[in-house]
Amino acid sequence: MVIAKVWVLKKYFEGFPKISDFDLKNVELPNLKDGELLLESKFLSVDPYMRPYSRRDMKEGDVMIGTQVARVVESKNPAFTVGAFVVGRSGWRTHFISDGKGLQLLLSNWPESLPRSLSLGTVGMPGLTAYFGLLEVCKIKPGDTVLVNAAAGAVGSVVGQLAKIGGCRVVGCASSDDKVVYLKELGFDEAFNYRTVTSLDEVLRKASPDGYDCFFDNVGGEFASIAINQMKKYGRIAVCGAISQYNESVPQKGPYIQVPMILKELRMEGFIVSRWANRREEGLKALLKWVMEGKVKYREQVTEGFENMPTAFIGMLRGENIGKAIVKV
Repeated sequence: MVIAKVWVLKKYFEGFPKISDFDLKNVELPNLKDGELLLESKFLSVDPYMRPYSRRDMKEGDVMIGTQVARVVESKNPAFTVGAFVVGRSGWRTHFISDGKGLQLLLSNWPESLPRSLSLGTVGMPGLTAYFGLLEVCKIKPGDTVLVNAAAGAVGSVVGQLAKIGGCRVVGCASSDDKVVYLKELGFDEAFNYRTVTSLDEVLRKASPDGYDCFFDNVGGEFASIAINQMKKYGRIAVCGAISQYNESVPQKGPYIQVPMILKELRMEGFIVSRWANRREEGLKALLKWVMEGKVKYREQVTEGFENMPTAFIGMLRGENIGKAIVKV
C-alpha cells in the first residue's frame, strides 16, 4: 500500500494566494492494474500559469495543478520500465498512478551531469515557450532589438539568451538589483530594475533610442502599455503572460493600445506553447544542445520539501526566484 501526499485547493484565491488556501492530505493509492504504473515525484514545478488556470480549470477540493519529474517505481506497462524518469502533469502529488498517457520520457541522451529538474525549466516547458515565442511569434532576425520583461524568470532568462544566439540586441528588466546583475551575466546588452527607475518610459528610450523590433511580454499591465509606444514600425509583440494582473481582485482599466497598434502597424499575438506540441522534441533537443555547449546558462531556485509547495508557489508569484522555481521532494 502506498500513501501519497497531495496538496488540494481548499478555496479559490482571492487576490494574492495564501497558505490557508491550500490543504495537505494523504491519499491511499490502489494496486496497479494491467497497463498502469506507479510513479514517485522527485521535482515539482511552480509556475505563474497556475494562478489563473486554477480558477479556470479547477474546483475547490481538487489536487493543485502542476508538472513534475517523476521516477517509475512499479510498472505493468511495457512502455515504461522501472527506474525511468518522466515529465508528468499530475499536479501536486508525491506519488501517483498513470496509464502512461500524457507522460513524456526525458530525452534519451539526457546527460548525467545535468539535473533532471531542468526538464521543468530551461529544457522544458519554459524553455520551449521562449523558443517558439521567439522563432514563431516574434520571428526574430539578426540585428533586431528585443525587449523582454520578467527577464530573470524561467522564461525570460531563456528568451534573452536565445535572442543573443539569434544575433539580436537584448534589453531586459527585472525586479531587483541582484536580478539585473544576473541578466548582465547572461549577456543582456542592457538591463534595469523597473522598481527603482523614476520613469519607465525614459529608461526604455535610453536603452534603445531607436525603439524595439520585438517585445516578449510576460507581465502585461502598465509596463506593456508604456513599451508598446516604443515599438518600431512593423514591430512584433509576443504576449506570453500577464503576471501583473493575475492577483488583482479588481480588473485593471486601460490605457488602450489601438492607436499605437495602428500608427506603427504592429503585430501582437498571444500564445500558449502547447500549440507546438508536435515540435516538442525539436525544441528540447535544441535547448539541451545549447545548454551543453554553454550557450544557454540556467539557474534554479530550489525549495526543499513537498510540504513547502505553497510557500514556493507564493514566493514565485512575488518574484523571489531567480531562474526557475523548483520544489525538491
